[in-house]
Amino acid sequence: MAMLEVKDLRVAYGKIEAVKGISFEVEEGQVVTLIGTNGAGKTTTLRTISGLLRPSSGAIYFEGKRLDQVPAHKIVTLGVAQSPEGRRIFPRMTVEENLMLGAFSRTDHGAFTEDLDRVFELFPILQERRAQPAGTFSGGEQQMLAMGRAMMSRPRLLLLDEPSMGLSPLMMKRIMSTVKTLQEQGTTVLLVEQNANAALKLADRGYVLEVGSIVLSGTGRELLASDDVRKAYLGEG
Repeated sequence: MAMLEVKDLRVAYGKIEAVKGISFEVEEGQVVTLIGTNGAGKTTTLRTISGLLRPSSGAIYFEGKRLDQVPAHKIVTLGVAQSPEGRRIFPRMTVEENLMLGAFSRTDHGAFTEDLDRVFELFPILQERRAQPAGTFSGGEQQMLAMGRAMMSRPRLLLLDEPSMGLSPLMMKRIMSTVKTLQEQGTTVLLVEQNANAALKLADRGYVLEVGSIVLSGTGRELLASDDVRKAYLGEG
């Protein structure tokens, strides 16, 4: 049984159907990516998995438990956390306060220090500036903070929505390297990313979305080698 199973998922905004019956799986320990242009339904899919949107039909299962009717805050306690598009940090709060908000659903308060240390090991700049207001950070530093905040809930499945958006090539490489490190440490990752080349190089498996439907799927290596993907998403051909 896959860790995450999405079955014939449909999601609509009013009369406009944004996700049109997609199905895919994420195995434990994998990095799986959803790629596609703006409006393809990638963010809508992540928001539905995390409980922020309700599907019009279909089902989502996490470790065998149905998720699509569970409130978002309870989904976090089950082991699913999202680092959202646009970071969504709290700019007037300190770095440490932002991170601690990621642990709001946990009851094992004694373990918070251990998890803070893990985040600081991944992102040393956050430790150096733990008392600094988060709004003074650069875009890349805010992305590190958003990922660190999600990790504070100790997720088994981490949903990352456009982590490289607006970042320099150097910072993008650093973020992608961190995703690989998280995988090596045992976190399963579902990655939504417009930088198809970076995402597919990292991913065990990928799915290509176009206007709400999956049109291609395969291993990251297979999709990188696909002529259709190279022409449409990698600027080749």
